[in-house]
Amino acid sequence: MPVRVLVTEGTAADCGQAVELIEGIDAEYLLADKAYDTTAILSYCGEHEVIPVVPPKRNRKHPRAYDVHLYRHRHLVENAFLWLKRWRGNAASFLAAVQIRCLALWVGIS
Repeated sequence: MPVRVLVTEGTAADCGQAVELIEGIDAEYLLADKAYDTTAILSYCGEHEVIPVVPPKRNRKHPRAYDVHLYRHRHLVENAFLWLKRWRGNAASFLAAVQIRCLALWVGIS
């Protein structure tokens, strides 16, 4: 479930915001697609004892191992984001819509 949201321009790379999003969150794993296979993200994970479940990019000289079985659950994360992105407007209204939808997700769990 989403616990933190950043709204950026549509052309901004998501991986550039990842460290800021995960900073201070107590997690055992970071589950993300290969776009998040960056030195900054992997360094953060190593420094904070978070296990990255991120497939290596094809251009990595030394590909890392990752938990393929756990990675298969990434579709749940993607589905949540697709649900959140259904309604788009300007940044302020989109952020408000995302916050309301996240609240609905959290209430549905409790």
